[in-house]
Amino acid sequence: MSEAESMEYDVVIVGAGPAGLSAAIRIRQLSQESGKDISVCVLEKGSEVGAHILAGGVLEPRALNELIPDWKEKGAPLDTPVTHDRFVLMGKKSAIRLPTPKQMHNKGNYIISLGNFTKWLGTQAEALGVQIFPGFPAADILLQGNRVVGIITGEFGRSKEGQEKPSYQPGMAIKGKYVLFAEGSRGSLSQKLMEHYKLRRGVSPQTYGLGIKELWEVAPEKHKAGTVMHTIGWPLDTSTYGGSFVYHMSNRQVAIGFVVGLDYSNPHLDPYLEFQRFKTHPAIRPLLEGGKRISYGARALNEGGYQSIPRLIFPGGALIGCGAGFMNVPKIKGAHTAMKSGMVAAEAVFEALGEDDEYGMLESYPEMLRTSWVYKELYKVRNIRPGFHFGMWFGLLNAALETYIFRGKLPWTIAHKADHTQLKKASQCKKIDYPKPDGIVTFDRMSSVFLSSTNHEEDQPVHLTLKDPNIPVALNLKDYDAPEQRYCPAGVYEIVRDDGSTPRLQINAQNCVHCKTCDIKDPTQNIVWVTPEGGGGPNYSGM
Repeated sequence: MSEAESMEYDVVIVGAGPAGLSAAIRIRQLSQESGKDISVCVLEKGSEVGAHILAGGVLEPRALNELIPDWKEKGAPLDTPVTHDRFVLMGKKSAIRLPTPKQMHNKGNYIISLGNFTKWLGTQAEALGVQIFPGFPAADILLQGNRVVGIITGEFGRSKEGQEKPSYQPGMAIKGKYVLFAEGSRGSLSQKLMEHYKLRRGVSPQTYGLGIKELWEVAPEKHKAGTVMHTIGWPLDTSTYGGSFVYHMSNRQVAIGFVVGLDYSNPHLDPYLEFQRFKTHPAIRPLLEGGKRISYGARALNEGGYQSIPRLIFPGGALIGCGAGFMNVPKIKGAHTAMKSGMVAAEAVFEALGEDDEYGMLESYPEMLRTSWVYKELYKVRNIRPGFHFGMWFGLLNAALETYIFRGKLPWTIAHKADHTQLKKASQCKKIDYPKPDGIVTFDRMSSVFLSSTNHEEDQPVHLTLKDPNIPVALNLKDYDAPEQRYCPAGVYEIVRDDGSTPRLQINAQNCVHCKTCDIKDPTQNIVWVTPEGGGGPNYSGM
């Protein structure tokens, strides 16, 4: 392979998640219907399609019904319809059932493994002639003038010091008439595009949550397939946004997880340990006792909603899916809206490819999306998540008023603040005493990372980069007690003292589960996440 090597397609899609694959499928459907042969390539940084996919696991099939109406006949892995919904306010020992909010009603939805669903979408795309390349991360953007004309894949075979090893292979140029970026929440190239083209100008900052999830196999008598439970309250205090989910899947499996809004202010807070503590609640622990934990993972999810969606198009391409931020937070779902954004973008691309050889901006994509059910759905709930910036009780009251009285028709839209600006100094905040793991229902980080099947070639450049190597000790440790040691759910960041006194930040990049939390929450935005060698990272099973 030489540095000059390149491949050309009509459409290049970065990311084989629900949005990227839905876009690919829709383009090929339109291609076959019209008799035009439009070539489509999808690049995926994971070792296989679905390897890096993690979500709570309830799918609203609205977009799927539109994209593949006969999905049941084609064997889509949607085998557990939701039968019961519960919404619970947790105290330290109490669990008070509340009315389930309207947006969280799951009649007609399915509890799924989003990873397995994505794998199935991949087979549908390949059957239509889409070429999918797993293990090929998009490392940089290829520009011609001010137009995106493709991407450059990551290199293989460089040492930590940047030297070429005997196994070295340079990146390839993958060119397309249009490039769609479907990298998921906080995609690294999507962030570069937003900065380069100023796509976030005049838009509310994106805000995120960190979702941590475990998959358990529980005792048969404790398993209730189709049951969905969400909780708020304990162990978080009332000023911190977050809550849990407990989904009873098929085959005695239970998906249990915890989401902490990354706009939290106490630098001593540890989202991973909050999740472990949650599992000790008397309403939760009995479900897990006697069971077996079989998988673990973590991922940042965008929570900004309608007001945080950037300008979606630029010369040569567009942002789709969670990279743009289409999650419906009150509904706790984003796959259906991500899929629909990809489908709409596909229709805009098909239209543009049929016009002339100039290949202009995809202006019809945001226009069609604004008139679709995606924008209507997100607009109606736009003020619910930001209401929780003022605390849990105000947030619940505001959510009730928005849902049942005003129904999204108030004339204002509440803005967000960037998560990294919200940390207070460590000296201003109370330390949190977390119990030690018991090895029965609570566990340490490293045993959890092991279950994620995370793997990176150790002798490669560190993909967690620092703009200024002095800041972690001089500022983060001094002012915030090194919060990166706690907000990372995989033990990547560690303050060590080699001589017993002088601290330094050690980055254990081989542990990284690609959640992107460090890129979001670092108070000075000093940490920059870039793509590691392809195929690295987690290999989630059933998540």
